[in-house]
Amino acid sequence: MATKTALPTDGSALKKVDIASKCFMGLGHILYLKEYLKGILFAAIELVFIACIPFFYSKLYGLVTLGSPSAEDVPIKLRDNSVFMLIDGILVLAVISIFALVYFISVKSAKNDYKKYCTLGRTATTKSTISDLTGNSFPVIGLSPMVLMLVIFVVVPLIFSVAVAFTNYSAPDHIPTKNLVDWVGGANFKALFGEKSTWAIGFGRIALWTVIWAFAATFTCYFGGLMIAVMLNESKIKFDGVFRVIFILPYAVPAVITMITWRNLLNGSFGTINRTLIMLGLMSPDKVIPWLSDPRLAQVMCILINLWAGFGYFMMLSMGTMTAINSDLYEAARIDGASARQVLWHITLPLVMYQTMPQIIMSFTHNLNNFGIIFFLTGGKPTVADSATTLAGATDILVTWIYNLTMTLNKYNYASVLAVVIFIVMAPFAIFTFRSTKAFKEGEI
Repeated sequence: MATKTALPTDGSALKKVDIASKCFMGLGHILYLKEYLKGILFAAIELVFIACIPFFYSKLYGLVTLGSPSAEDVPIKLRDNSVFMLIDGILVLAVISIFALVYFISVKSAKNDYKKYCTLGRTATTKSTISDLTGNSFPVIGLSPMVLMLVIFVVVPLIFSVAVAFTNYSAPDHIPTKNLVDWVGGANFKALFGEKSTWAIGFGRIALWTVIWAFAATFTCYFGGLMIAVMLNESKIKFDGVFRVIFILPYAVPAVITMITWRNLLNGSFGTINRTLIMLGLMSPDKVIPWLSDPRLAQVMCILINLWAGFGYFMMLSMGTMTAINSDLYEAARIDGASARQVLWHITLPLVMYQTMPQIIMSFTHNLNNFGIIFFLTGGKPTVADSATTLAGATDILVTWIYNLTMTLNKYNYASVLAVVIFIVMAPFAIFTFRSTKAFKEGEI
């Protein structure tokens, strides 16, 4: 039977239940609603949290100070490690945030249970509480481990990357095994964006090329693949399946192999292309074409090689979309006297672009971070005026520059600043643009 309680059923005790639940987790369930199982579970969570407060305090203190200097004779293993202290502090903040969320859920649960009591005139029994936990609340309980893993393996690393951008974590003076890392506020952002320094000039150059590269790589691949798809679909040639296989092969071959092969073919000194032109008498041996050693020509070659390697994907995507277009549309257009060109421009292309617009947006965001094409084809080279300081070449994009900053210069602070900038630019752009497409709003042709 249900547990009897002296609480009024007119809702007047809601404030008492709310205050008790806010004072201590689960207290409202135990004192007023007599839901002992649920109340004890919530109370146990807070007791464990209270017991861990000294530990949490030490980690948060370490997050603020990032360690204290140690004497020279202290072994490295016993010295404060600023990076570890930063990670530990962020993890503790994540735990506190989760606890705050559970606290909010406990207060809301007590208020909802009281409202149910006002409606039914009785409180829940232990059996009904267990039934609720295994029934209505099961999706939340079942998803909680996944949410916890998401926080630990996704949210915490993201926050850590952002936090490093506000420190001086870089070689040679601020490596955790030698010296402490300190908070420097917005100094790194000022160095990259706010001053007319070599770093600021290098960032402006690389950011501009990154945007140009992303647009060019996306739209050349898309319209190149779309053009080939239209040709294969409209020409009605025999053995069109053979051509499809041939055109998809560059995309099917791993990009590492493709880019390394093209890098060797385009080598200015001993590349196959230049040597062939010399043998054919089309070029003098002392005036070879600097395919990958001239800054502008190297950038153009990156776009063209990416087109060669990536158009096959959009070709297959466009052809698949074309087959899904209702044949009645084409039949009606022919009856109305539309020419093949009019059918193409007013039916095929609009519907194909309508359906593939989300893929275009995803491809653009991918090309902003297309590490493999640039790294394996040119390695970011050739060098330019600021390369000696920034270690960024003419074809480097932001993501390859981040790689060079971390793996070669050990400038983790600057690399984190760039990562933050990429996220701030890409995330809102991708979300807003994707949500603005008709395909997202309507979901059908």
